[in-house]
Amino acid sequence: MAGIVVRGGQRLEGSITVYGAKNSALPLLAATIVSGGKSVIHNCPFLSDVEASIKILRYLGCSVRRSGSDMEVDAAPMSRFDIPDHLMHEMRSSIVFLGAIAARSGQAKMSLPGGCELGPRPIDLHLKALREMGMTISEEHGILNCVCQKGLQGKTIYLSFPSVGATENVMLAAVMAEGVTQITNAAREPEIVDLAEYLAGCGARIRGAGCGTITIEGVPRLHGCEHCVIPDRIACVTYMAAAALTGGRVELERVEPRHIEAVIPSFEEAGCIVRREGTRLILAAPKRLSAIKAVRTMPYPGFPTDAQAPLMAITTMAKGTSLFIENIFLNRYKHVGELLRLGAHIKVEDRVAIVEGVSRLSGTTVESTDLRGGAALVLAGLAAEGKTTIRGIQHIDRGYERLEERLAALGAEIRREEE
Repeated sequence: MAGIVVRGGQRLEGSITVYGAKNSALPLLAATIVSGGKSVIHNCPFLSDVEASIKILRYLGCSVRRSGSDMEVDAAPMSRFDIPDHLMHEMRSSIVFLGAIAARSGQAKMSLPGGCELGPRPIDLHLKALREMGMTISEEHGILNCVCQKGLQGKTIYLSFPSVGATENVMLAAVMAEGVTQITNAAREPEIVDLAEYLAGCGARIRGAGCGTITIEGVPRLHGCEHCVIPDRIACVTYMAAAALTGGRVELERVEPRHIEAVIPSFEEAGCIVRREGTRLILAAPKRLSAIKAVRTMPYPGFPTDAQAPLMAITTMAKGTSLFIENIFLNRYKHVGELLRLGAHIKVEDRVAIVEGVSRLSGTTVESTDLRGGAALVLAGLAAEGKTTIRGIQHIDRGYERLEERLAALGAEIRREEE
């Protein structure tokens, strides 16, 4: 089994260019299907989840070519409407292909998706909304059979929770539906805005992306276009946390600071100096961090749930007691047990985690069970005494582009072990 090995104690310093956002690239690749033509997606990251999306597109009959971070997708030759189990199970975000395939083919067949086990996710919101738009959905043995006998119809869709995935699926289904679709209580994340901008470039008529209400006027057809993926805000936060935990200094290039406005105050509360200079962000950390009074995860523009684990890692060695309240996913504290093995003091009760900072962590072997929790273990290893080995790094590879190489470039003593 492959692993990442870290020898802690090195102060990180240097510059990193942030790559394209995983949570934007995946729906964008699915959206190329509804374009029906040739699109070029720039700044597309090298991630296993992206590779899984490419496999799905090729299985459907699309032509996909990568040249560095540029991805050329020609959806014109698409000839299938089904996705087999083994491809669906590679990533949770594969459900976003449902709206895109149905919009293009009028039908879709796929199993329930895989990915990190973070507890129940509101996939029912996706299905409820698509049913309201005229899709007939039957489920048997975990397989979704979807048919739009009279085509998709524009409707007023109310989401009981501002689910990012459900918002994306409705957007993809609505761009060529008959009539006008209005999504109320829509997700407001930057990735939603990025998807809307790509679709608009393909000829879609969309208003209100980034707000609570999105209005989409269906059009008969779309065309391909060129688009550049926004920077990965969670990767940005993770590298900030790496510098903070080691008392270091990092310069992050090609970022969008306004996308992490909810997170920056937590770093500043911990004692870090954060400076924004256009698309450049600089963080300088003190020798020892202070506790963070309270972190409450919320839908955007609140504190992102994906940033909870990396921030928890920096509080394990902060002076004082920090509080975390996880309001999005039930099982988002799986990394806590592994942080305890490194010597952290953390108590969890339901959605609340209390972290009492310690003066030292000790390296050992730990297991990553999800993407962001795995990153938190790597971060803790950067500050732990001795050697830390992180197993289960396939989860980390889903959302971090060569994490160990980028940290090594900042001065970390870290390497990947292949078996």
